[in-house]
Amino acid sequence: MAELSSNLLYAAFFLYLVATVLFGGAIKQKKGQMEKKQSKWALLAIWVTTIGFIAQIGYFITRWIASGHAPVSNLFEFTTFFGMMLVGAFIGIYYMYKTPVLGVFTLPVAILIIAYASMFPREISPLIPALQSDWLHIHVTTAAIGQSILAVSFAAGLIYLIKSVDQSKRSAKTFWLEAIMFFLICTVGFVLVSSGFKAMDYKAEFTWVDKSGQTAEMEYTMPALVGPHESKLETPDAFKPFFDLPPILSGRKANTVIWSLGAGIVLYGLYRLIFRKRAGALLQPLVKNVNLDLMDEISYRAVMIGFPVFTLGALIFAMIWAQIAWSRFWGWDPKEVWALVTWLFYAAFLHLRLSKGWQGEKSAWLAVIGFGIILFNLIVVNLVIKGLHSYA
Repeated sequence: MAELSSNLLYAAFFLYLVATVLFGGAIKQKKGQMEKKQSKWALLAIWVTTIGFIAQIGYFITRWIASGHAPVSNLFEFTTFFGMMLVGAFIGIYYMYKTPVLGVFTLPVAILIIAYASMFPREISPLIPALQSDWLHIHVTTAAIGQSILAVSFAAGLIYLIKSVDQSKRSAKTFWLEAIMFFLICTVGFVLVSSGFKAMDYKAEFTWVDKSGQTAEMEYTMPALVGPHESKLETPDAFKPFFDLPPILSGRKANTVIWSLGAGIVLYGLYRLIFRKRAGALLQPLVKNVNLDLMDEISYRAVMIGFPVFTLGALIFAMIWAQIAWSRFWGWDPKEVWALVTWLFYAAFLHLRLSKGWQGEKSAWLAVIGFGIILFNLIVVNLVIKGLHSYA
């Protein structure tokens, strides 16, 4: 059953890649043709996307059967579920607007998320006591669905910015738009670096002192640029860290982030050397026929749908479960804090949109920043900062 689950996930990943290419073929139509009806390319693309989504649902169900619990209990499972729901949200919004260019930008984000997830341990393990509750299914899945709908807002906002920002001159707008592209490239770098060291079967064992003063063990699967608190390398001839981190930070996960940033810098440098233009400028031909008002509407509509779902899952259900599990609704755990930051940001997004008239480019920037906060919560808070949610 576990092998079938993995094969279904690989199939979904491949189908999303194919669908991205097909959506790319669909946007070559002239603007007038795109507005009248879908092309055969677009119809084929959305069908392939839907088949991939069904395959990933099959992965989710078979893994649930194999594990005996909802597969959202660790970083691999949660992130693959997040990617699956992102595709599901895209399919729903696509049928509302039938805009192929949205697939060209949304599906690669889902692909990167699933590839990112696949770099973490995929073994099925029993639930720890803290997660043995039906609220695991309710809280985590609802929060992920809300975030996935908000991610579609990011894709629409990014399309808007790529078309509207003048790439012919340097400015603060081109800098920040390029920074977004750089961090997406860092995700690719993480996948490549993790895959490389995994193929080499690199491992290094450390003993270290945790924040409670207890001696613990930690295994690195990448050369240790930074080590855990008061660490001692136990593996002969393995790479020694340059310095140790304080106990509040996870040495192994922080090391992963540093390697990802380094790989991203190298990849981005190679890209600029080959193409000699910004990533935003390279992508502009893909959006030349885009209706900016339509992208603005899609971005806003996605936030209007995703925000209440996120509120329900990430705050209300989370507080109910926290009261049941820890006898308190709120505890300022890093994950809780950043869920609140995310909620406050999107609340401000809607306030500025409805009360101050922040539409168009301003709204697009907010959609992009909001997704950046979601990714910070998913990557940095999960990988670097220790807390009650560190099991993720």
